[in-house]
Amino acid sequence: MPHDLPKAYDPTAIEDHWAEYWVREELFAQPVVTSASESDQRRQFSILLPPPNVTGRLHMGHMLNQTEMDILTRWHRMRGDRALWLPGTDHAGIATQMMVERQLTAEGTSRQKLGREPFVERVWEWKRHYGGAILEQMKRLGASVDWSREYFTMDERLSVAVREAFVKLHEQGLIYRGAYIVNWCPRCQTAISDLEVVYDEHKGHLWEIRYPVHENGRETGEYLTIATTRPETMLGDVAVAIHPEDERYKHLHGKKLRLPLMDREIPIILDEWVSREFGTGAVKVTPAHDPNDFALGERHHLPSINVMDDTAHINENGGPYKGLERYAARKKIVEDLEAQGLLAGVKDHVHNVGHCDRCKTVVEPRLSTQWFVKIQPLADKAIAAVKPDASGNKAIRFVPELYEKTYLNWMENIHDWCISRQLWWGHRIPAWHCAVCHKITVAREDPTNCTHCGSDQITQETDVLDTWFSSGLLPVSVFGWPNITAENRADFDTFYPTSLLVTGFDILFFWVARMIMLGCWFSTDVPMPDGSPRPLAESVPFKEVYIHALVRDANREKMSKTKGNVIDPIEIVKQYGTDAVRFTLASMASPGTDIAFNVARTEGYRAFANKIWNAARFIFMNVDKAREAGVSVDPAALGSPAVISGSAPLEARWIVAELNATILRVNNSLENYRFDEAASTIYQFFWGSFCDWYLEIVKLRLDFSADTLEADPGSLNTLVSINALVSVFDAALRLLSPFMPFLTEELWHALYDGKPPARSIALASFPRARVTNESAGPIAEMEQLQELIVEIRALRKEIGVEERTAVPIELRAESKLSQLVQENRDIVERLARVTEIRFVDSISSGLSKHHATSFDVAVVYERKIDVAAERERLTKEIAKYEKGVAAAERQLGNEGFLAKAPPNVVEGLKKQEAETRLLLNKAREALGNLPGEGAGA
Repeated sequence: MPHDLPKAYDPTAIEDHWAEYWVREELFAQPVVTSASESDQRRQFSILLPPPNVTGRLHMGHMLNQTEMDILTRWHRMRGDRALWLPGTDHAGIATQMMVERQLTAEGTSRQKLGREPFVERVWEWKRHYGGAILEQMKRLGASVDWSREYFTMDERLSVAVREAFVKLHEQGLIYRGAYIVNWCPRCQTAISDLEVVYDEHKGHLWEIRYPVHENGRETGEYLTIATTRPETMLGDVAVAIHPEDERYKHLHGKKLRLPLMDREIPIILDEWVSREFGTGAVKVTPAHDPNDFALGERHHLPSINVMDDTAHINENGGPYKGLERYAARKKIVEDLEAQGLLAGVKDHVHNVGHCDRCKTVVEPRLSTQWFVKIQPLADKAIAAVKPDASGNKAIRFVPELYEKTYLNWMENIHDWCISRQLWWGHRIPAWHCAVCHKITVAREDPTNCTHCGSDQITQETDVLDTWFSSGLLPVSVFGWPNITAENRADFDTFYPTSLLVTGFDILFFWVARMIMLGCWFSTDVPMPDGSPRPLAESVPFKEVYIHALVRDANREKMSKTKGNVIDPIEIVKQYGTDAVRFTLASMASPGTDIAFNVARTEGYRAFANKIWNAARFIFMNVDKAREAGVSVDPAALGSPAVISGSAPLEARWIVAELNATILRVNNSLENYRFDEAASTIYQFFWGSFCDWYLEIVKLRLDFSADTLEADPGSLNTLVSINALVSVFDAALRLLSPFMPFLTEELWHALYDGKPPARSIALASFPRARVTNESAGPIAEMEQLQELIVEIRALRKEIGVEERTAVPIELRAESKLSQLVQENRDIVERLARVTEIRFVDSISSGLSKHHATSFDVAVVYERKIDVAAERERLTKEIAKYEKGVAAAERQLGNEGFLAKAPPNVVEGLKKQEAETRLLLNKAREALGNLPGEGAGA
């Protein structure tokens, strides 16, 4: 049946269809391995999707991440590997709770009014309605994940793993509960980790406060001045510290002070931690509101007075300031100090202020009872996994390598991990408090009695676990841990450790480091298939970590809603198609280099897709003509790898050699995560070699007229050429498929008249390179012909030969090249619009010629011109160029302009001035070469 391909390429007409087909047919499902003796010996390639928040919507960072993962997964799958890409979402404790609380506020209620259980059910309801949006977007964009294995971090099976991990760490003495300084968010009303605090430079003040010296309960008239950026915390001061060797204050050793506004005595303590150079050399000590002060208080056995509640309002310990919001309290305290003559001064002070990464509220360091992981034993394993062993091997490799140093620096200076959050949505901590003996029961199953005293008066801990605790158990938890047995371990053995993690730098510490720590710690529970202990190299969650770049705007600015430069990938996809956006991201994705996303490039790759579409239409038209003429056409005629006879036309041998070289380069680039190189190589082959050169040459061979076929039934112009064309196109589509899956799926199915050898091009084999000793010959010969054709085209343009006019040429060349041109003169004549090739010993005088290493060439052409009109035209051009050069010189000579203008503007102006000057010189030369008035040439 004839091929029926629409005239215009319209991505919207094909993408929804194929996206739905891939999901419906479960093409990318990798069934759970159930038997350890299974005969499938394929190499495994497994990769985990960094789980987006259940509240999330796709942004450019997601699309880059998923494009890179999809390219690699499709590539491995097509190469015959057992490829598994695991999708899932994170329950995102704080973000999701905030989302639902906003809904409740709009309804005039709150979570407190609902109560815990109804609120949690309300969040589950929200998740069921809205939580899958980002995964639906992934399906529409064609991500080749195994949807049958989709997970959610609060699924029952993952919840079992979370509880087991907590209980086991507690049993090992690695989880403890205590009162420590934490980062407290008054808006989210929960503790947050150090990683969830973002510091911004802030122009604030340094208040200098005079503390009256007391001796025997009476003021001495002397004052000790301290400096603080947070005067509201002085309500909780319990001491002032000085350095024991500070000569200024030696007479105050053993003395006390009166705490201003609170009228209580506090001691002067001595500690070498105090810097004599900073401020006044005297430091107020507030253990409940500063981590350094807390450490001081521990050393000196001082009490801790918390003066703020969960919402950062002053509590009952704040005396007359009770009920005031912290900044209102600050203002009133400063006013009162000034009124009492105790404010010694106020200085401008620039310092870093921590904000909650989620809601941007200023974080309050605050004493709070929390649950912590004693992290060092886990960190030690995670450090060893990245450092080379005695043989120089690394269990985990970072790409780019510079991130290894960043990771190790953080891990070697790690602090205990606060894992409790004061939320209702999340994995509730499996700990129960006894009202009788006041001890805590930690259990895998919900207990009915206290394990210490037997009382039934027990209540579960209200806190939930940090979201990163559950996501940190990936991927060990999704492969069955902790319920792995000899009977069900085959899936774990097959896919763990995973091959690769592709992620961004922003979650290197949040997630990647924690996955390594928890994965190395808990996977050792699963011995190797032969029963031996699991070595570190098999305990890691992944073998490699590829850290991708940041997607910025076209001016290399970070995208933000404030700047108004956020690019919505879904909108760009609607405009240009998924394949064009994917190819744009891939073409700019190089390890360690940020991407300056430019829609102009996407427009270019949309044109690239259109070029391939039109090439397909040309090929299909000729396939239909061939079949009508009785010529058999088989897309797999050359096989994979492609093999072609040495007697075939040069262009057929050349395009096959080019294809094989391209396959090698693409494979090498993807092995090294050079998505940009791989995309560029494919682009150059498809647009340049295949479309611009090969298709134009092969038109010479595709003559299916009865006369031609009768005269030469076995003609290379028919059988070999059409089959070479179709086979190379088939291989090129498979080569492009991981990058542009929708376009290639549509064209591949059309190539086989809707009956392809596999259900999807994604399940077909990636083309294999077959490079032989004979491969170099056709490439070198075609390069010589291309060089000649390019020189002829340039000469034609220089001397003004009309586009459609064919002209003779003179060629002086070495004998070998002359023979090559003679054998392929039809190629030169067609592609360079040449009527005759005259082989000469020297180029005729008076002809413009181009000189190359192995040849000289000239175009034989005479053109009548209107000298007066040409002189007028050139004179106008010269005036225009002179004006442009003068304007550029004025700007470049203006020091004020150069000082203010961005460097890229200045460079652009310099380039424009140079180009205009070149055009000016050419126009002047052309004017000087014109003959006298009225003459012709």
